[in-house]
Amino acid sequence: MIECVRPGVTAQGARVVLFDFDGTLSLIRSGWVEVMVPMMVEVLADLRSGETLREIQALVEDSVLRLNGKQTIYQMIALAEQVRQRGGVALDPLEYKWAYLARLHDRIADRLRELREGDCPPGKYLVPGVREWLEALRERGLRLYLASGTDEPCMRDEARLLDVEGYFDGGLFGARDDYRRFSKALLIEGILARGECRGEELLAFGDGYVEIQNTKQAGGIAVGVATAEPECRVVDEWKRRRLLGVGADYIVPNFLGREELWGALFPS
Repeated sequence: MIECVRPGVTAQGARVVLFDFDGTLSLIRSGWVEVMVPMMVEVLADLRSGETLREIQALVEDSVLRLNGKQTIYQMIALAEQVRQRGGVALDPLEYKWAYLARLHDRIADRLRELREGDCPPGKYLVPGVREWLEALRERGLRLYLASGTDEPCMRDEARLLDVEGYFDGGLFGARDDYRRFSKALLIEGILARGECRGEELLAFGDGYVEIQNTKQAGGIAVGVATAEPECRVVDEWKRRRLLGVGADYIVPNFLGREELWGALFPS
């Protein structure tokens, strides 16, 4: 169920835990790639640069997935640069972001409605086993943080609908229009600077390379949640390769193998 990349690496001394949101905990936005990529392909194809749709699609997919885990604005900054490289006049990246979010909202509107009206349990849109895992971490006395590339007001609202906001006594942090004011790296730097933990006392869970890379750079322990959404029953091989590439210590498809993963991270 779990892949132990570095046998013997434990979180025995962990004091703080950092969670990514989308794809690691929440499935509300599952399928966002199928919204972002077509929008970007449309923008670039309209420039009639001579590239085939297949070539544009491959370029866009690589750019979008390479920046997964960072704030959405970074993917839109990359799009604006691609437009300029082809001789086009790029919109402000925020305009591209708002256009994408409007399309994404159309895709997830029914999911949000279900949750708001109580027509489904929150667990329908949670990565399997994550609630029990959060409860176990809190019972151990660890301080939990939630960080996301999704805009903070939306992330907070969705965490509330999923009934998980109460687990994160460290706080919930997401993207802002002024993107320079927040990043997962800045959040980790703040945690360490305040003396909440040392680098080796930080444990992180994420399906994007950013939180894994930032955690490993700080000296922490990183669990790559390589969820093959939306079922999240097997490992997504593309995610796995990316997460291994930035130093993940463990790879899991979900949180259902709680005893096995707990025994590896907290062996005593």
